[in-house]
Amino acid sequence: MAVQVAAELMQPRSGPAFQPRLRLLVGVLGGASFAGGVAAVFLTANGTGTGVLITFGGILLVLAMLGDRIESLEFGGSKLKMRAAAAEKFALAADSEDRGDAETAAQLRAEAQALLIASEYRNVRVSMPEGLERTRAMERIMVSARELAAQGTFQPSVVIGWLRADSADQRITAIAMMQAQPALRDFDAVLTAINDPKSAFEQYQAMVLVKKMLRDLGAEQQRSLAEVLKDEKRLRFPYDRGRRRLSEEILNGLAARVSN
Repeated sequence: MAVQVAAELMQPRSGPAFQPRLRLLVGVLGGASFAGGVAAVFLTANGTGTGVLITFGGILLVLAMLGDRIESLEFGGSKLKMRAAAAEKFALAADSEDRGDAETAAQLRAEAQALLIASEYRNVRVSMPEGLERTRAMERIMVSARELAAQGTFQPSVVIGWLRADSADQRITAIAMMQAQPALRDFDAVLTAINDPKSAFEQYQAMVLVKKMLRDLGAEQQRSLAEVLKDEKRLRFPYDRGRRRLSEEILNGLAARVSN
């Protein structure tokens, strides 16, 4: 798998420094991942998994060498911001575990895994043409996010922050996690995703999520949701039977709750 990698540098950040201890941990993880990927080239037929190991190991090694001066990494034209990237979270998790803080370590590892899922979603979204196969691939990625959320190691504020972010990849990951874990849900963030989505897929999945939330909504929240869904022309429901049908199901559910 050919991958173009380029690092963008910036001036050192004013926030907490990327400590030498963390650089060492990242370097060790990167070297192990890269070596594992190279070995897998000769031992397995899983080209995708091998490519992921080599690429991720390379990312970790670059991050270890350049530390705070990395603003982003570029893979064949798409950029992944590295300030809160999976590599740093894995390193922070290892550091927390060394200090005896197993709970924080578990949370950081789970967050890192979620970021990797988000990266996988982005890769599918930009590399595959629109169509049923791409939709199925994105849905499989959402299954992984739901399974991760079921472990229950996430802070709601973190997942809500991902849904409120500008990154389509983090937003869809957050929606999948909220679908699986009620404790992570936030109505206002979900309503915004329906009202101003990054994609039709995101809007549909946000609607699937809000349908699961109906029984927990207050009267004002129900009114706000109905107002958004009734604006079919702006939301383009007439052009998508799946979303229109789902919208009607939600509105019917709201009406039933009012009548009861």
